[in-house]
Amino acid sequence: MEVVSLPTPSLDSSPIAFYPHFPPTPPIQDFDEFEKPGFVLPTYVDGSTRLYPLPPTPRAAKVLPEDLKTPDNHVERDPRLIRLTGVHPFNVEAPLSDLYDEGFLTTKDLHYVRNHGAVPRVEDAEVLDWEFTIEGMVSNPIKLTLRELIQTYDQVTYPITLVCAGNRRKEQNIVRKTKGFSWGAAGVSTALWTGVALPDLLARAMPTRGAKYVCFEGADKLPNGYYGTSVKLNWAQDPDRGMMVAHGMNGEPLHPDHGKPLRIVIPGQIGGRSVKWLKRIIVTAAPSDNWYHIYDNRVLPMMISPEDSANLPDTWKDERYAIYDLNTNSAICYPAHGETVPLTGGGGGAVETYKLKGYAYAGGGKRVTRLEVTLDQGRTWMLAPVSYPEDLYRLAPDGEVLFGGRLDMAWRESCFCWCFWEIDLPLSRLQEAGDVMIRAMDDSMMVQPRDMYWSVLGMMNNPWYRVVIHKEAHSLRFEHPTQPALMPGGWMERVKKEGGNITNGFWGEKMAGEDAAPAQEEPAKEISMVDEKVTRTITVDEFREHSSDDRPWFVVNGQVYDGTKFLDAHPGGATSITNAAGQDISEEFLAIHSENAKAMMPTYHIGTLPLSTTPFSLSLSPSEEPTSPSTRVFLHPKTWRKALLSQKSPISPDTKIFTFSLPASQSQSVGLPVGQHLLIRLRDPVTREAVIRAYTPLPEDDSGGALRVLIKVYKEGKMTRGLDSLPLGHAVEFKGPVGKFEYLGGGRCSVNGKGRRVRRFVMVCGGSGITPVFAVLGAVVKEYAASNDSSGDGEAPPPECVVLDGNRVEGDILLREELGRMEREGGGRCRVVYTLSQPDEGWTGLRGRMDRGLFEREVGAPPEERDTMVLVCGPEGMERGAREAFLGMGWAEEDLLFF
Repeated sequence: MEVVSLPTPSLDSSPIAFYPHFPPTPPIQDFDEFEKPGFVLPTYVDGSTRLYPLPPTPRAAKVLPEDLKTPDNHVERDPRLIRLTGVHPFNVEAPLSDLYDEGFLTTKDLHYVRNHGAVPRVEDAEVLDWEFTIEGMVSNPIKLTLRELIQTYDQVTYPITLVCAGNRRKEQNIVRKTKGFSWGAAGVSTALWTGVALPDLLARAMPTRGAKYVCFEGADKLPNGYYGTSVKLNWAQDPDRGMMVAHGMNGEPLHPDHGKPLRIVIPGQIGGRSVKWLKRIIVTAAPSDNWYHIYDNRVLPMMISPEDSANLPDTWKDERYAIYDLNTNSAICYPAHGETVPLTGGGGGAVETYKLKGYAYAGGGKRVTRLEVTLDQGRTWMLAPVSYPEDLYRLAPDGEVLFGGRLDMAWRESCFCWCFWEIDLPLSRLQEAGDVMIRAMDDSMMVQPRDMYWSVLGMMNNPWYRVVIHKEAHSLRFEHPTQPALMPGGWMERVKKEGGNITNGFWGEKMAGEDAAPAQEEPAKEISMVDEKVTRTITVDEFREHSSDDRPWFVVNGQVYDGTKFLDAHPGGATSITNAAGQDISEEFLAIHSENAKAMMPTYHIGTLPLSTTPFSLSLSPSEEPTSPSTRVFLHPKTWRKALLSQKSPISPDTKIFTFSLPASQSQSVGLPVGQHLLIRLRDPVTREAVIRAYTPLPEDDSGGALRVLIKVYKEGKMTRGLDSLPLGHAVEFKGPVGKFEYLGGGRCSVNGKGRRVRRFVMVCGGSGITPVFAVLGAVVKEYAASNDSSGDGEAPPPECVVLDGNRVEGDILLREELGRMEREGGGRCRVVYTLSQPDEGWTGLRGRMDRGLFEREVGAPPEERDTMVLVCGPEGMERGAREAFLGMGWAEEDLLFF
């Protein structure tokens, strides 16, 4: 037979034309002798049958409107892709039918994308000068440009299927919300990848004795550092594993979403190991310590909840739970979700059939050896013919070159790719069945499980794939388990809404002995935050005109609200509203506010922004932007700023002081007025969901450059456990100040902008509620010394202070040593009283909860001059009890301030 080899791309050609879209003359051969049941050889318009599949023609793409206001405004994309995490970052899958219809090879247009952040921008003229290194435990460290990689090393081309470890996660999220976003069944794609075999590069670098892992790091700068991960060195050195450093995809340079200009591609393992925008290869003795290697792509034990996982750093670091090889999986692509098939009579007595079709894959080089179909929920099974288009590449002759790389497949037994299955079933049998389910098995006899293994990240979901069959008047309608992202639909969602238990082992169906009527779930209470009578559309320019502190308009979910009437009444103080002026605060509002607060919103609703408006179009102009984070004051009321976690200091079994280094080090102060708070924002590394809470940091010391926050780590606390799980060096976001109270000094205070002079503070606190009290007390105690040094100058003396600190046991008392020091420095004007609700026998202080009897003994009735303020901060029950007690003792509401 005659085989025409494809040309090697010329380095003299422009980078954008580095690869031809298609070879000019495809190899042609008669393959009748090789055909097997289920094989479909690709046939083209000239009627020829090619030796192996070539990529479909890609579509012309452009930058989409939704990307124009994001950091990805340079990336051209296909509008058919389904966005799983909103507009940005870009995490997408194709519609399942479109993906299947493209065939064995997926164009860059429909190939799934998993991006953790912005796509690095690399201009075409810079592609060949892109540098990466091979370093670490090697005798011969290497630095190469892409040009040198192509000129110096043999190039290979392999067909490889990549699969996101979250493929089919939406099914897990229906059962119970995981920490991952909702992939459908199209988080899988196949392409022809061209590059250099990783074993060749490692052999040149010469790993040293003791090296066991290869780490990869990309150029995508993320909140938790650059994305990176690792695999075992012996895998990376094994040619049969097929790992490569790739620079081409389907005969073209890499698309930006797929790693332009250079990436790792690892067959048979989860896509999260195939690092894009490759900059570093590091040979090490231990697995990667990269944040994303530790806190992503893991299957934790089923009993660990998302809340529990936040406080289990050792569990996350346990390599036994890290995912490498894919598990065996499959899906039904046809019939599609919602597809209907008419039940009309066939002519000539022929039996009418429907052809079910789908895909399957395995991991670690294993081959899918069977695909089984059941119409009676697993009592009986049928074998479906399976085709392996990957095998066609093995038939290419030695030395075959495709897209500039040797098609080095003939000798390999390892399977790098997905396969396809089909089965014709009589419509009469489908009409009798309630559902159709499939399962695949690989050559190690591992078969897909019947039931789901739920885990906190929702990865590697591979139970039997079930499509429900609905009988309608003259047709059959098919219903898949879920639809991706937030798209409604699927039998799992329907059954759960109807009150069925989808984890009962029978897909939510009622079994003998169960109640005949399903227990209906109480529908979620929808709180409307809009006034339905308001129909006004507000332009961006009009909105910006009302972005001042005295005319504070703000946006939540595309709706405009006027906070002017609520400035005095807001529980968090007027600054909470003025800081929001001119901002889209959807994320912050929804993360912080209660259902009661949301129910109040229609009162302040004044209009709607145009649909095309994004948060970016509301951004401040360059002249209005706040100053750089390197300025003298760290905090800014309208801008989130980052500081690095530098220390965790335990001060009790469940409480720590978290220290953050400010960007400008010792030249920078926090910039927080006494008595006010700041906001801390964390993001879930997978879902990017924001968690925002308000805290009062500890007072700054004289050296500056650091922010210290005392935090009690609660078992169910998203923020506190999230902070506790962060590694040192991790960036955390802050914004502020916020709060309605400020201590100005000399007994002068400001409450919601109104001045007040105080001669005595009563500070009631419990647990970590000591922090705002501690800040005010510290400022007052400093004034004691200053007033002693400058007595007789006519100024009013600082206020007296009494601190009532209630806790459960003695070990729960926080900052006790510091409070004792302040009491001593107060010279009799500062008194600290402790009471314990569950003291041990050795406790000599007060016993019991903080109640009216305690307040009457230690504080007494309100003074006639109303020059005393009660500051309260603690658990909700304690604050509620304190309010009732003081009001019952005759204190006025305006004399009580709750932090």
